[in-house]
Amino acid sequence: MSPEIPPSPLDAGRLEGLLAKLDDAIDRLAGARPFAKPAKLPRVLDTARRVLLQPGGAAALRARARSVEEAGVFAGSDWAHPQSLIPSLTAVTFESPQAETLTIEALSELRLLAVTLGEYRHPQVSAEQALHFLTQVLAINLGRLFTPPSEAQRETQGRLCELPQRLLQHLAEHIGYERVVDPLIDEIWRILQQRPIQVEAVKRMITQIAICRADPSIELGASGQGADRLISSLYGPTQGCREDPGLEAYAERLVSMDDGGLQYEASGFARAMHDTGLVSPYHPLLLRHLLQRGDYLVAEALGLSSTGRDCLLCYRELVHALIDEAVHPDTAQATYGLALMLERGILYQPPVAPALWRQLALPLHPTNARHLARVFGETPGPRARLLEGVLCMLGQPLGVGQGNNPTCQSARALSMWAYNDPDYLLQMVAWAARDDEVVMHFEGHPISSRDSQPGLAAGPPLDLDPVSLIVVPHLDRIYVEMGRRCQEREGDPHRWVNPEFHGWWAGRGFRINVDVASGRLLEPEDFLRHFYAAYHPFYNGSQPLIHPQPAGIAVTDSAARFIGWHAITILRVALDPEEVMRVYFFNPNNDSGQDWGDDVRVSTAGHGERFGEGSLPVEQFVSRLYIFHFDPQERGEVEQVPQASLDEALGYLMRSWGADRLPGGALQAGPGPAAPDA
Repeated sequence: MSPEIPPSPLDAGRLEGLLAKLDDAIDRLAGARPFAKPAKLPRVLDTARRVLLQPGGAAALRARARSVEEAGVFAGSDWAHPQSLIPSLTAVTFESPQAETLTIEALSELRLLAVTLGEYRHPQVSAEQALHFLTQVLAINLGRLFTPPSEAQRETQGRLCELPQRLLQHLAEHIGYERVVDPLIDEIWRILQQRPIQVEAVKRMITQIAICRADPSIELGASGQGADRLISSLYGPTQGCREDPGLEAYAERLVSMDDGGLQYEASGFARAMHDTGLVSPYHPLLLRHLLQRGDYLVAEALGLSSTGRDCLLCYRELVHALIDEAVHPDTAQATYGLALMLERGILYQPPVAPALWRQLALPLHPTNARHLARVFGETPGPRARLLEGVLCMLGQPLGVGQGNNPTCQSARALSMWAYNDPDYLLQMVAWAARDDEVVMHFEGHPISSRDSQPGLAAGPPLDLDPVSLIVVPHLDRIYVEMGRRCQEREGDPHRWVNPEFHGWWAGRGFRINVDVASGRLLEPEDFLRHFYAAYHPFYNGSQPLIHPQPAGIAVTDSAARFIGWHAITILRVALDPEEVMRVYFFNPNNDSGQDWGDDVRVSTAGHGERFGEGSLPVEQFVSRLYIFHFDPQERGEVEQVPQASLDEALGYLMRSWGADRLPGGALQAGPGPAAPDA
């Protein structure tokens, strides 16, 4: 997690204008008579919310903590008595879709931070009490502090979901990370187990831990002892850079090393990289240096098995060109992407190597070059950034994330193509990056992203990997246009959209357990039987899943309440090490490890998951499933599915999102998925 970003001149001007409005609103509230204050309060809260969402806004609100309280913002509410507040309740408040509730909570926390820092001497709470309260708040809300908002948060809160994270980051920066170091280390390893493509947030977390440990004024005590592997993976994975000497000094050391020393360095970097999924900025310096010393050492530095080594030797010139163009200290993760791509052996597919040669020489449309530079910076340049993204996506197809955007369908498509049809992915990248246009076909008719109306995303995304940054806006518009062309058809549009959008391997057979018009459950037991017959090895003739299949789930929160419809990919169904049949799937929501309520907790490690997979026992998974595709020519044994398994799955369904969707009941969970889901 990085320190609060200083506002740019444009942001500073916007913040200054908002603060002027806020000060005026506070003055008006302070001067109002008690009976008139409720009418003045909404303006204060609305302006304060807008301030908090600006860079530097939290600090500005903290500086006004006394005037905010004295004006009467907390009067008549629980927040008027800070000594009686309960830290655990903040987790509930931070989930609120009510802007006023979230803003009052934020103002209260910033007030207590001002008390902690000695900026505000409060009559009811001491600095020590305020510090203890805020420390508990940070520990309880660790997930919000260090991870992007979930689907549930995005669906229920909109942009408000950013407010708690900004607040918590500001609290942590001023209270001290040493109080949350051990939980933070556990969180980092949990995230890294999923091997995401985007790891900048994780690297910032590790950097903060390193700063805490190096600062003699910070007393960590026994905490932070498990951070060594994380810190060393970035700042000192080998003997040659153990003390983090700086890039220039390390480059000079490489020149004087013999082959034995270089091999020692190469194996050290490779171990650290494959252990964590993180790449040290020193690693690209070594890899580029080794291009002149022999492919054996290059293979060592990439940590390749015999498969990867053979692929490297067969496509030596291409690999060297990719390293030369894409692998730099600022694009260090390209090293990991390249290694995993070679390990997958996809270069042996005839179209992939020529497509990568094309990518190396691909000119970028000026709009895309500017967008990449604005998000990732000018160094080492937009083309290198995009190529880094290509390598990472080809090497980590299950590491794609949708960011804080309602574009799970597009993220799923990119992942599916990287996983199953990499040359098609490279074609999409070429069209989008070079032409700033993608053309796909729907039932024989072309659809141009340039001519299509806006999609589900409100604006250009800024929090995605380089490939997604360029391609997703085009896919988003095309996907929604396909949905529009199905509006007059009866039933769910995914029946026709998914195979056309994702590829021929998406099964033309289609099952849904929700009536689109009413949102009520539609023959749920029959739906479950057909899923078991199509996917469960015991009832489909032991047929493994050959191609990943698009599916839709009804997302529920930790209380098993319905949140919304969401796109995932079913990857495989298999027995785990404990002989439990599980569904392994890809979730593009940035973090598959979620609590869906009623003891349905998605696992990302420890039950046979591969990097990037989430998994659940079959009965729990199907309880959240609402659509799936299958091959209608492959008929399973529908009658052989045991009633006990169906009853267990139906129990999970009826205790969660299906509870108020029974035919004839009062529907409270919202209509069916009448439009393509997000």
